[in-house]
Amino acid sequence: MIAAALLGGSITLGSYRLLTSRPVTVLYEPSVTQQPIHLASLTAPTNHASEPNFVHAAQIATPAVVHIKAKYEAKVMQTPRANTPFDQFFREFFGEGFDSGPGEYKSQPQHATGSGVIIAADGYIVTNNHVIEGADQIEVTLDDNRKYSAQLVGQDSNTDLALLKIQEKGLPYLPFGNSDTLQVGEWILAVGNPFNLTSTVTKGIVSAKARTIDILQNKSQMRIEAFIQTDAAVNRGNSGGALVNLKGELVGINTAIATNTGNFAGYSFAIPASIVEKITNDLKKYGAVQRAMLGISIRNVDADLAEKEGLKKLSGVYIADISKNGAAAEAGIQAGDVIVAINNNKIKNTSQLQEQIARYKPNDKVRITYYRKDQESTVTVTLKSMEEKVQIVRKKDTVEIGGATFENIDQATHKQLGITGGVRIKALKAGPWKQAGLWQGFVITAIDRERVEHLDQLVNILNRKTGGILVEGCSQNGTKIYHAVDLGN
Repeated sequence: MIAAALLGGSITLGSYRLLTSRPVTVLYEPSVTQQPIHLASLTAPTNHASEPNFVHAAQIATPAVVHIKAKYEAKVMQTPRANTPFDQFFREFFGEGFDSGPGEYKSQPQHATGSGVIIAADGYIVTNNHVIEGADQIEVTLDDNRKYSAQLVGQDSNTDLALLKIQEKGLPYLPFGNSDTLQVGEWILAVGNPFNLTSTVTKGIVSAKARTIDILQNKSQMRIEAFIQTDAAVNRGNSGGALVNLKGELVGINTAIATNTGNFAGYSFAIPASIVEKITNDLKKYGAVQRAMLGISIRNVDADLAEKEGLKKLSGVYIADISKNGAAAEAGIQAGDVIVAINNNKIKNTSQLQEQIARYKPNDKVRITYYRKDQESTVTVTLKSMEEKVQIVRKKDTVEIGGATFENIDQATHKQLGITGGVRIKALKAGPWKQAGLWQGFVITAIDRERVEHLDQLVNILNRKTGGILVEGCSQNGTKIYHAVDLGN
């Protein structure tokens, strides 16, 4: 008995040491006699009626979100190279499009894809400017797989928005919602075409509002960043797609993500609907954005600035400088004042101020509340247009730019002048074009080496230009002529 006890103890201790001397993975397999554990019984009953319902919003939004393909034709590029024995090497490197003639090779055709949102039943579509910028052709595919060639109505690099038009009626579209009333924590849906996966819906919440992430390629002082930040999954191809609330209303255009890998990492950003609606209305009516100006230089109020300037509050927008003849100066606002509200909407930072002003046009009136030292005041300010900026006004068959009225030319004129496209000066008044020596009947074929074949291209190019430009064209007898035109600031 003693021997048996010692043997049993030795076996037990040995087995214990064996088990504790190395990692053990246990695979649980219940026996047929064991009762299954119901995890649901360990939690409180779920009231499914109280959960948010995303189906309604998804059903409304999905048919109104389109897939966009921007096509870029092959370009002939100039090189200083002459014919050499290495021609075959260059042809293999650049592809069969390589021209063995002196100094030229042809790049391969390319394309980019993104998303867009139908905002009117007659075919108007909003997307990001970076989705279609510089494209030679724009193809739109609807949710039901119908394909259309789209016309570029106008674009605005300051907000990264563009407006397209397809020739169709009775289309499903998204109504604009009120992005001002969006609350942090509110449910939203992102709808688009990530990685060419069409009609993809993801959900999230509003994480923050009026975010500045310094992403717009246009580095001018006119760029506007007041993004809605969300945690809805957004990836490449979602650009230009819809951000909608649970009513199925358009509250933003998905534009960017914060990531170190190029793929979604938890943060996405959308342009608020308040800005989108104003910009698209301007592009539809005028072909360009009618941008209002306060005439001030601004910065955020922080602890360092408050200490330096003796400010009592750590909120609002500090006016660092002011234009002498600007809208704010004419209303009595001064450098050193701190703006805290516009039309009773609180202003905490520069992004919120830009977002508020961006929705107005020149000659609109806004009520601005500001602090001067410890005294609060409210004044009515009449907004002005950008000083010395050439305004573009679009009408049915013509475009007015800086005192000149332009029109498309017909095929007979193309043949007569030996050109494939261009726009003609129909009428001319005082302005930069007349000052540069151009005349009525002059045909413009290129600006800064970019071809101008019709009015849409003229508007799109001039929307991106300031200062001096090189205008290439021809007279009524076909003689090629160059002129330098100063568009101002």
